[in-house]
Amino acid sequence: MLQPGEPEALTTRERLLVCAEEAVLKKGFAATSIEELIAAVGITKSGFFYHFRDKAALARALLDRYVENENEIFDELFRRADELNEDPLHGFLVFLKMFAEQLEDLPETHPGCLIASYCYQDRLFDDDIRRKTADCLLGWRERFRARLDLIAESYPPRIEVDFDDLADMMTVLADGGIILSKVLGDKAALPRQIGHYRRYVKAVFLGA
Repeated sequence: MLQPGEPEALTTRERLLVCAEEAVLKKGFAATSIEELIAAVGITKSGFFYHFRDKAALARALLDRYVENENEIFDELFRRADELNEDPLHGFLVFLKMFAEQLEDLPETHPGCLIASYCYQDRLFDDDIRRKTADCLLGWRERFRARLDLIAESYPPRIEVDFDDLADMMTVLADGGIILSKVLGDKAALPRQIGHYRRYVKAVFLGA
């Protein structure tokens, strides 16, 4: 995601997190070394350990930062959508349209999914990080499920659908779309998938 400030305006800790996230998304957590991070930021190894007790602490901080940034983006898009539409269904559809538009310039607007990267290298992490990862996904499910429940109060579903599964589709499409975009070199892949999801949600509540 876009960073909250220019690199020179960030604290040393934030610069370490920015560099670490970029490296982890490019080559994985195991291949990201403390040495390359301190070289990129221009500090000593003791400077790194001033901010992070060890590499596991860095992994937790990276995850917390990633989830916070993602949630801030969702909050802002939902806020804008709600300002434009009082109707819960149309507000959600507007949110999805704005979300798809924001993802049209990959990888600049979304370099990858840290959750997926952690999942692929699960053996590197302890139970605390695994729980944090699961809590993140469950939190996104809860966020979108709440929206779907609200929509259903005014628009009973036209087909049988599990709202937890429908909420999880957002995560599935986002991660799958990132993979498609990167492997095929198609920046429009992820926005197209969000667009398909938008049409499916519309069909669930309004019919074909």
